[in-house]
Amino acid sequence: MRTTERILDLDLAISQPPQTAHLDHALVWIRTRWTSLRNRLAANNLADLDDRLLNDVGLSRSDVAQVLKEAGLADDPSQQLTRLAKRRSEQALRGRKAE
Repeated sequence: MRTTERILDLDLAISQPPQTAHLDHALVWIRTRWTSLRNRLAANNLADLDDRLLNDVGLSRSDVAQVLKEAGLADDPSQQLTRLAKRRSEQALRGRKAE
């Protein structure tokens, strides 16, 4: 391969007009709120599961109720529930290894 066949593409930063920048920020805000709302509805559906299924996921009914109560209406509770489930699974694995 010859060096003359190689082309270097440079991505140059092009400044956006302020109107499109505001539109981009608005779209990101809307997408974030939509995702938070969707995740909150999914977390509300977790409360409908029975205790055995919640235990399989690594959560308890009180965990779900507490996280939903603490999180605001527009907040995303999925991250807190994921952390709780991971912590529980790690504790369960450590407990099994110790036996």
